[in-house]
Amino acid sequence: MPSRRRSIGSVFSTPPSAEQPNQEDGRARLWWEIAIVLALGLGQSAVYAIVQLAYRLTDEVPLADQTATLNPSRSDREVFDLIYQVLSIGFSLVPVILVCFLLWQSSRPHLERLGLDGTRVGADAGRGALLVLAIGIPGLALYLAGRALGLTVAIDPAGIDAHWWTVPVLLLAAARASLQEEVVLLGYLFARLRQLGWSPWTIIIASSVLRASYHLYQGAPAFIGNLAMGLLFGWLFARTGRLLPFLVAHFIIDAVAFVGYPWAAATWPALFGLPG
Repeated sequence: MPSRRRSIGSVFSTPPSAEQPNQEDGRARLWWEIAIVLALGLGQSAVYAIVQLAYRLTDEVPLADQTATLNPSRSDREVFDLIYQVLSIGFSLVPVILVCFLLWQSSRPHLERLGLDGTRVGADAGRGALLVLAIGIPGLALYLAGRALGLTVAIDPAGIDAHWWTVPVLLLAAARASLQEEVVLLGYLFARLRQLGWSPWTIIIASSVLRASYHLYQGAPAFIGNLAMGLLFGWLFARTGRLLPFLVAHFIIDAVAFVGYPWAAATWPALFGLPG
């Protein structure tokens, strides 16, 4: 009579179908993950930017006479303004922490899937500085052209009142923008959309359109400029797989804009001054 005993392995083994979700379940899960990550940050900003552009275009005040303040004061009391600024920057980095958690690898380099391996830091930083020339100067020219044609709102990058902590907070804001945009748009989206089988150029175009869309509140020229920036960044990232140059470039561009704007507006008020 054959034995009825079964091995421990056979008793506790899980059916293959329960062990591994099918491919469609895995794809659906990735899409939900991407939707949640974007809804927490850049996707949310894109929706608000589109609504805000519609509001601006239907306002009685012409677009050229409107102002967008990027880093406004958050309280008329200095200590609470500082607290609110730091809290805002910290909480806006939650999507960055989330994607680092999602793509973290147990073995070193832990964030290799995001394009960060901790090597060649100096060379990557140098490439980032060179990217500033390729992006910053044309971007400034496009902004000035948009202002001259009445197609772009006046941008006030530093609406914070002057305090001893204003410059450090503005630099933190520049770092926040760099991390939030490049880690999510380049590192995370490229990794996840590759898993979904998207081609490199499809990913580059999609991420560039998203990058441009959350700048729409500034007007059409801002959309065009950020679309071009996204295409260049995406193409270079697809070729190199290294994220640090883009983090450095984005930080430098925003740091110069945030900190240098008051001086530029005072020096060339006709070009940079806000509407009266």
